[in-house]
Formats: sequence, C-alpha cells, structure tokens
Amino acid sequence: MLHEECASDQGLADYAAAVGWITGLVSFGIKPGLKRMERLMERLGHPERRLKFIHVAGTNGKGSTCAFLTRVLLANGYDVGTFTSPYIEKYTNRIQYNGQDIPEEDLLLLSRRLKPLVEEIAATELESPTMFEVSTALSLMYYGSVVYPDYVVWETGLGGRLDSTNIVMPVVTIITNVGHDHMEILGDTLEQVAAEKAGIIKAGVPVVTSCEQPEVLKVIAAKAEEMKAPLYVMGRHFTFEPGVIALNRQSMDWEGPFRRYAKLVVGLNGYHQFKNASAALMALEVLRQYYALVVEDEEVYAGFAAARWPGRLELVSESPRVLIDGAHNPEGAETLAHTLSGPTYGRRKLHFMMGMLSTKNHTGYLRHILPIVDTLILTEPDFHKKLDAGRLAELVYSLLPEYGVNPAIYVESDWKAGLARLQALTEPEDLAVVSGTLYLISDVRTWMLYKTDSEKGW
Repeated sequence: MLHEECASDQGLADYAAAVGWITGLVSFGIKPGLKRMERLMERLGHPERRLKFIHVAGTNGKGSTCAFLTRVLLANGYDVGTFTSPYIEKYTNRIQYNGQDIPEEDLLLLSRRLKPLVEEIAATELESPTMFEVSTALSLMYYGSVVYPDYVVWETGLGGRLDSTNIVMPVVTIITNVGHDHMEILGDTLEQVAAEKAGIIKAGVPVVTSCEQPEVLKVIAAKAEEMKAPLYVMGRHFTFEPGVIALNRQSMDWEGPFRRYAKLVVGLNGYHQFKNASAALMALEVLRQYYALVVEDEEVYAGFAAARWPGRLELVSESPRVLIDGAHNPEGAETLAHTLSGPTYGRRKLHFMMGMLSTKNHTGYLRHILPIVDTLILTEPDFHKKLDAGRLAELVYSLLPEYGVNPAIYVESDWKAGLARLQALTEPEDLAVVSGTLYLISDVRTWMLYKTDSEKGW
C-alpha cells in the first residue's frame, strides 16, 4: 500500500473521483503517438525501465493470451503484473498484480501524483494525454514504483506502433492475429493493419505470432528481419493438434523447436483458444531459452488448465443457459459462429442478443451470425459511441434475403429489456448468447452476476 506523500489531493477526494478524472479524459479521444508518453515517463523517472514486459498485440485473442501467460507464470512462483483493456466490471480490473486488482487506495494516490503532470503537459503544444495514456502511465507507476513484479504481461490498446504501450522495451513480443477492426484508424487493408501491429517489434527481441494470412505474415516477417528479431510462426516453428474438446476442459498436443507437451489442458473454450495457448506457450519457451526462465512442466500444465478470462465464451447462467462473448468484429464473429456450430454448446434453438458500437464492421459480423440464429434481439450498449438498434435492424433486414433465413427479430434499445426477453425465450434445451461490444458484455455480465451496474470507461 502506498503512503500519501503530498498534502494536496489534487481535487481527487476519493477513488470514485480518481476514476471520474481518468475516464473523463475520454473526451480527448484517441491520439496515436508516443510524445506525451515519453514526456510523462521522463517526468516520472522512467518506471518502465525497471520492468520486464511480455508485449501482446493483435486484433483478437490478446486478453486470452495474457490470461494464459499470467496463470503459468503465477503457477511457477513469479510475481506478475497484468495490464489489459477494456475492463469488464471495474476500472481497477485493467491493472492487476498477481491476479488481484490494484487497490483503490493505491490508484487514488497514484492519480494524485499523476494529475499535475498531465495538466502540465496539457498546457503545452502536446495537448492533454488521453484516457488510455493516463491509464498506461498509472500502470507503469504501480508496477515500477510500488509492487515491482518479475514480469508484466502487457496488452496493447489499439494497433501497436503508435499505441501508448509501445513506450516499453519487452523481452518477448506476441502478435496473436490481424483482422478487420479499428480500420478507420489503423488502415484500409490487412497489410496496413499488420504494419501497425508489427510496430511493437523491437531490435533483437524475439517475436511469436499465430497469424495465418500470407499477406500479414509477409509484413510481420519483413519487420522482424529489419529489426533482426528472431521470429517464431505458428504452423512453421510450433504446431498444435487438438485432442479432447469439452466445455471448460479441452486439450491439445503441442510441439515447438525446443520441446513438446502432450495432452495440455486449455482452460478457455473454443478452437481459437488452441491458437492463443500455442502462442503463449511458444513465448514461455522463448523466455526459457533466451532468458533462463525457470518453469516446471507440472506448473505449466496447471497454469494453462486454470486460465479464465471473463466475457469470452463465459456461461454466466445455467437456467436458462446464457453465454456471453465479446466478439465484435468479423473475425471474432467467425470464431464465435464456428464454436457455436460445434459440439461444445448443444442446443435446440439459438437465441442471440447483440449490441454494437457505431464504428464497427457490422455487415462482416452479421454474415457469420445470421445463418445460425433462430432469434435475434438487437439492442444498444450504454455507451456514447453506440449504434442505434433501429439502424442495426435495417441492416439485418437488408441482409436476410442473401442467406434465405428468417429468424425472429426483436428491437429493444434498452439492453435490460432485451436481456429479459432473451431469458424469457430461452427454454431448457435452448442456448442464449449475448455478444457484440465489450461495453454491452460488461453491463450484462455485471447485472447477471451481481445485480449492479458496471463502471464505465475504456
């Protein structure tokens, strides 16, 4: 626990005020670039230089990969910081140490230290740091001046090259995959998006990727070669073979350049988690070979089996069965549809509720979802960038003739009303799914598990 070091509370009387200040910075939007982070780190005495990072980028699968890494390192006795976004229930979820949220009091005191520096930079030509930059800085302050973990599992926010998390020098880099998301910022083609993700590759730092598209791999390989960074590609340097596929307990055989693992249990659901687990395992093997990381096989098995990640193929209710999943782009929808069409989640009817942000590729998402649903409830997340449910319905109706399907469609702009309808429709043999933006997933999960509203932010 931190001790208060200055008399002034900087106008932040308590934890709620600190979170209000941080999330209020969302009004400054997204500002790609590292100049504000560089200035903040300089003024803070460079806490990032005291830490070892595993930097994880990708369109989908970042959070799950971070969960695997965190659980295995913890199982082997390491102290681990885990920085992820967005959060599911509470702002402090995004800054964790040994699986526990940063204490509210620590967040408050660190915010009081940081706020005058943020205001100082805001008065310069650099303008105000953004909400995500401030969150990144707070995590670095916490890890680099309070708890000092052995490793920080470090998830990018958006892209990579100009993302605020790219202020660090990692010991290994992971790029999970590259897909059609945030293209209004990252670029119009997969190659352009890949170039932004590959921007986290540092000179001489090993790179692990589970990307599969040839055009994407070409970009990543070229960047790795330019930076003289050893590159390990799924399908070339490490492979997996699925074994048992069952709810909350599926297994695989894995083989890499240094060793193999048989019947490794993966604690997260869906075929795509084999890919995320494979990338995480290759990164751990890199750390073992390059940096003498000590991990025992028994603890590796235990860590992968224990991994959990809220809001990703998570069954939050048994009666009726309600599954939540934060798929919000075409690749995520394809993965979700593939999983729902497999043997893991048997059902008579599939009732599906979705809510999206206005910036996403809704047509690409719906192409995977419409053919498999019996009921579709269109709603809205409680967030300022939400897509109007009526507009989403217009798009759905325009796409239905293409697939020759005729699901029952309901438009409920109030997500709580939509959820009530979803639960009422779902009989014992059916499956209900809530998917779309994580802002909706956050609200639904918190409401269903705790009957409270979630905090808001990114």
